[in-house]
Amino acid sequence: MSGRSSGLELARAKMVDAGVDPVAIETFAHYYRLLEHGETGMIPEASIEPVDIESIADVEVPDDVAAKAIAETVAIKLNGGLGTSMGMDRAKSLLCVRRGLSFLDIIARQTLHLRQEYGVRLPLVLMNSFRTSADSLAALARYEDLKLPDLPLEFRQNMEPKLLLDSLKPVEWPKDPDLEWCPPGHGDIYTALRGTGLLDQLIEQGYRYAFVSNSDNLGAVPAPRVAGWFAASGAPFAIEAVRRTPSDKKGGHFARRKADGRLVLRETAQTLPEDREALADLSRHQYCSTNNIWFDLHAMKATLDAREGVLGLPLIRNEKTVDPADPTSPKVVQVETAMGAAIEVFEGARLIEVGRDRFIPVKTTNDLLVLRSDVYEMGPDFSLDQVAANVPYVELDDNHFKVVGEFDKRFPEGAPSLAKASSLKVQGDWTFGPNVQVVGDVELGGKGVQRVPAGEVLSGDPSGSDA
Repeated sequence: MSGRSSGLELARAKMVDAGVDPVAIETFAHYYRLLEHGETGMIPEASIEPVDIESIADVEVPDDVAAKAIAETVAIKLNGGLGTSMGMDRAKSLLCVRRGLSFLDIIARQTLHLRQEYGVRLPLVLMNSFRTSADSLAALARYEDLKLPDLPLEFRQNMEPKLLLDSLKPVEWPKDPDLEWCPPGHGDIYTALRGTGLLDQLIEQGYRYAFVSNSDNLGAVPAPRVAGWFAASGAPFAIEAVRRTPSDKKGGHFARRKADGRLVLRETAQTLPEDREALADLSRHQYCSTNNIWFDLHAMKATLDAREGVLGLPLIRNEKTVDPADPTSPKVVQVETAMGAAIEVFEGARLIEVGRDRFIPVKTTNDLLVLRSDVYEMGPDFSLDQVAANVPYVELDDNHFKVVGEFDKRFPEGAPSLAKASSLKVQGDWTFGPNVQVVGDVELGGKGVQRVPAGEVLSGDPSGSDA
């Protein structure tokens, strides 16, 4: 055990040397001790029960309540991701998504539009990682009115050492020392808000509510109607939920803990192997998280102060290799927490069901193709409206489409029309000409380099001679 305790001391020293915030170091130490004592963060099926929740569609929100709430709201975007799973090495939010605009371009324009429409200040603040800060701020510099004079455009996520799987000592990787560090998951937002002084700053300036969402979810606009519902509810904390679909089977879900009645968010990494079937049961666990979160700044400050800055979110033990691109590099543990797991910390926390139009995440190039297609239209307010009857299921061959650069080469004229598509599955090396239309369920297969000609209408199963 002494070897493991010295692992904590080594990690502490490394964080101090790197200038990490003292409260972030204490938070890391809290999780390290849990890890040391064999804590896995698992939530057994037997300890939870399904939840039933109200829908925003059924709630009455008077216009004046909505307008007052949005005037007291700050919008925070989680912007620490690099998009490495799609072959990117810079902020994922810089990826071009529509009409030559990146995620950040669209977010900036959504914010400026809401300010104008409601006559509010509505600050936009990015939570950046040490890897995404410079690029993201440079991209936003063209929006001169975006930064408010008395608030920053960003605050930094903390960083922590990756730990060797067998000894829990900080890993050393001289080849690329940056890879010795990782972010502590988006649950770090609360520690970082307090540690940077931004939480106090927002309260001093009269803001009451925070709306937090992922920068890769363009459906996550700080909607006045949802702000009004949250303000009227009096809840300290709330999360927007959507009904799970077959594509959400492997993801996390909401439940209620039997022991104390608190709402919990169970992630896949917190599910025991024998409970995977229950996790995938869409009729039992009907709701998953959009990661669109609302919280009362005063309630958050009071709770953090009472806990000396350590909110005590459930541990997520994430096993990886020190170099994600090299499976032969040493195995490490990353100590993480999920932002949404704070729902179990606050008594009186709420869930609200929203439409899928508020949840358009881009995790893969499959999602990117749908987002770039005519399934969505961008309105004058820069929100994305789903104009197709359904969002099609897309599965592109990882060997040729997983990395953005290769994906773009195969759609040189942009995305095909998917408005009438139910599904598109592509196996093999296909390039799409301009004005291609996909109708119904389409599968493309075969060997060698192949091309879908300009103007082609793909319908049914054209994997053979019809393609």
